[in-house]
Amino acid sequence: MSAIRIRKIDGRSEDLRPPLEELRRQLSPRGDIVSDASRQRTIDVFGEPLTPQQVVARICKDVQQRGIQALLQYNEQLDGAVLTRDDLRVPGEELVSAHRQAGVDFLDTVRRVRDNIFQFQDAILHSDVEVRRDNGTLLQQRYLPLKRVGLCVPGGAAAYPSTVLMTAVPALAAGVEQLALVAPPTPFGSYNIDLLATCHELGISEVYRMGGAQAVAALAFGVDGVPAVDKIVGPGNLFVALAKKHVYGEVDIDSIAGPSEVVIVADHTSRPDFVAADLLAQSEHAPGASILVTWNEELWHAVDQHLEKQLKKLSRNEATRQSLENYGALILVESRQQAGEIANQLAPEHLHLQTDNPAELLAQIPHAGAAFLGNFSPVCLGDYIAGPSHVLPTGGTARWASGLSANDFLRSGSVIQYTEQAMKDVAADVQTLADKEGLTAHRASVDVRLQALDSHTPSKD
Repeated sequence: MSAIRIRKIDGRSEDLRPPLEELRRQLSPRGDIVSDASRQRTIDVFGEPLTPQQVVARICKDVQQRGIQALLQYNEQLDGAVLTRDDLRVPGEELVSAHRQAGVDFLDTVRRVRDNIFQFQDAILHSDVEVRRDNGTLLQQRYLPLKRVGLCVPGGAAAYPSTVLMTAVPALAAGVEQLALVAPPTPFGSYNIDLLATCHELGISEVYRMGGAQAVAALAFGVDGVPAVDKIVGPGNLFVALAKKHVYGEVDIDSIAGPSEVVIVADHTSRPDFVAADLLAQSEHAPGASILVTWNEELWHAVDQHLEKQLKKLSRNEATRQSLENYGALILVESRQQAGEIANQLAPEHLHLQTDNPAELLAQIPHAGAAFLGNFSPVCLGDYIAGPSHVLPTGGTARWASGLSANDFLRSGSVIQYTEQAMKDVAADVQTLADKEGLTAHRASVDVRLQALDSHTPSKD
C-alpha cells in the first residue's frame, strides 16, 4: 500500500488563502460533480447527457405528471429494482419478522439510543408562549406538530439504522403523527433487516421501497399508494439533495446537504492516534472531508504517521484513502487564535476541539453544526448515541443553518385577542399607519368598531 498523499499545509510560511478557498469550494454543495458511471447512466436512461439539475427536474416533473408509473420506471432504471405497485410498501409482517430476527443486543442498543435522543429532543422542544397586557390584550405563540413527514434514509444492503433514529426520534418527540420512510432497496426489493427492525421498534409502519430523486418527488407530490407529506428530511446522494431543493415550496425540507466533514483543532494535549482515528472515521464516509488545524508541529507530523498505520487496518481502506487524499488536509498555523479563525471560516458540520480548555476556544468559533469538546468526545458519539441529531449543515452552511431537531417538526402560529378597551387604546396608532399607507379599508375596520362603542352598540363576539 502506497503512502497517503494528504495535503500538508504549513501556514507559517505560505499564504493560507488559496488552499482555504479550495477547501471551501470542495466542501460546498456544488451539484455539478458526478462520477463517470453516473454520467453514463444518465445517457442510458434519458438518451442524452444532462446535468444533475436537469436530471432531477425531469424526474420530478415526470413523477408529478405520471405518478406511480414514473416512480416504478425510475426505480428500475436507476436502482435496478423491478417492483409493482403492490411491492412498493413493505408489508407489516415483514417489519415484524425483521424485528424478531434482529439480535437482542442490537435492539437493546436501539432502545438506549432512542431514549437518549428523545430525552434531549424533548428538553429543547419549544413551548407555547403567552403574553398578557394590562389593558386585556392576550397574545400567544402556539407550536403545533406537522401531521405527516417523509424520512429519506440511505438503503439497500448497507442501510443505516442510525439515520432512522436520528431523523425519526426528533419527529416523534415533536408529536408528528405519520412518518413515511423511503430507502432504496436492493434489486430484489430486500433490505438490511436492521433497518426494518429499527423502524418497527420506533413504530414506523410506512416504509417504501424507493430512493433517489423519484422518491423525493413521490413524497412531495403524492402518488397512488403514497400520500404526500408536509416535510422531507434526511440525507442522501447528490440527486436526493437536488430533488429536495427542487420540491421546496411544494413541501418543506430540512437542508441541502453535501459531503460530511470534520475540522479538528488540536494542540499539545492531543493524542496523535486519537486525531488520526477521527480523521479516518470522517473520511470513511467517502466522500468525507477531514481537516486538522494545529499550531503544534510535532503533532502535525505525528498525525500523518498514525494515518498510515491505522488506514491499513480498515475494511474500507481504499475508499477511505481516496477520500482523505481528495478532501483531507493537515494545516499548521502560528497560534491558537489563528486556528480558531480558520475553523470559523470553514464553518464545518463537525468541529472537534481536542485542546486545552476547549470551551474557551469554542467561544471564538460560533460557526459549526455540532461541536465536540475534549479528547474523549469523538464525533462518532454524536453520529450514534449522544442525543442531538446527526443531520447537520454541511459545506459551510453552518454560518446560517442549524442541525435537525424536534423543533423543525413544529409549525408556529400566533393568537391575538383584544378587548374593547384594548382596541380603543391602540386605535389611533392603527389609523395613523393606515392613513400613511393609503389603506382606507384597514382604517375603516377600526373606525366602525369605535363608532359602535361610542354609540353603545353592544358587540357580538
